[in-house]
Amino acid sequence: MSILRPDVERPRESRAEGRPRAGRTNDGPRAGRTNDGPRESRAEGGPCAGRTNDGPCAGRTNDGPCVGRARGGRRGGALARTAAFVARTLRGEWYGIVVDPVRQLRRRGPAALLLALVACAGVIFFHAIAQHPTGGAVVRILGGVQGDLPLWLALLRTPVSLYVPALDLPVWAGITQLFLAFALAELALGRRRTLLIAYASTLAGTLTVRVMMAMGPGWWGLGLPPGIGQVLDTGPSAAVVGLFTYLSVVRRAPIVFTLTGGSMVFESIAKPNLAGREHLIAVAAAIVLGLLHERGRRRRRAATNAQDTASA
Repeated sequence: MSILRPDVERPRESRAEGRPRAGRTNDGPRAGRTNDGPRESRAEGGPCAGRTNDGPCAGRTNDGPCVGRARGGRRGGALARTAAFVARTLRGEWYGIVVDPVRQLRRRGPAALLLALVACAGVIFFHAIAQHPTGGAVVRILGGVQGDLPLWLALLRTPVSLYVPALDLPVWAGITQLFLAFALAELALGRRRTLLIAYASTLAGTLTVRVMMAMGPGWWGLGLPPGIGQVLDTGPSAAVVGLFTYLSVVRRAPIVFTLTGGSMVFESIAKPNLAGREHLIAVAAAIVLGLLHERGRRRRRAATNAQDTASA
C-alpha cells in the first residue's frame, strides 16, 4: 500500500470511472442543456427565452420589432409630420401675409395705405348718401351695375361700384374686410397691381353674369333667368374676395386660400344667389391671375439665371 492519502491515490467515490459529473448528458457540458442547444431556456433556433425564430426580443413578432410599437409608431410619426407641416405653413403664412406687409408699412409710412383709406372713405360716403331716397337714386345711377344695362354703361359704372356697398349687409363689417384686403394687398403687391386685381375680379363677375343670362335657365344650373338682370352686383365684396385669393396664391398661403375660397363655396351652396356666383367667379379670376404671375416670375428667373451663366 502506498503511504499517500487515499483521496490523492484514487478518485473520489462520488465520481464514476469514465463518466462525467452527475447531471450532465453525454453531449452537453452542463445540466439543463439539450443536445443541440446550450440551455434549456433557449429554443431550437433562437438565442434567448421568449424569442421567436426571427425576432430578437420577447414579445416581438417575426415581422415587427415589438408588440404595439409598429402601429403606434406609424400613427405617432404621421401625427408628428402633420403637426410639423401645419406649423411650417402657419409660420410661412404669418410672415408672408402679416409680417412682411407690416415691415413695408414701417418703412413707407401711412402713405402706403392710400388705397385702403380711399376705399373705406368711399364706402362710408356712398352708404351715408344712400340712406335718403334721393341719394339712393344718385348712388344707383353712378355705381349701380345690373345685368340688363348696356355693356358700355356697365363698364363705365364698374369702377364706382367698388365703393357702393350692399344695402342689405352690415356696412361696418364690410368696411373692416375692405380695409384689410386693400391694405395688405397694397403693402404686399403695390398700388398698381392691387387696383388691377380688384378691378379684374369685379369685372369678371359682371361679364360672366351676362354670359349666364344669355345662356338662359338650364345648362346644368349654369344659366340664369332674365329676371336676374335687375339685381345689383356685389359691389366691393368681389374685389375683397379677389384680393385675398390672389394674395394667398402668390404668397403660397393655403390656409388663407381655404378660408377665402372655402367660405365662398359654402355661401354659394347655403344661399344660392347672384352674389354667391359673382364671388366664385372672382375667386376663379384671382386664381388664374395669380398662376399667370407665378409662371411669369419663374420665366424671368430662368432667363436671369441663363444670362448669369452665359456671362460667367
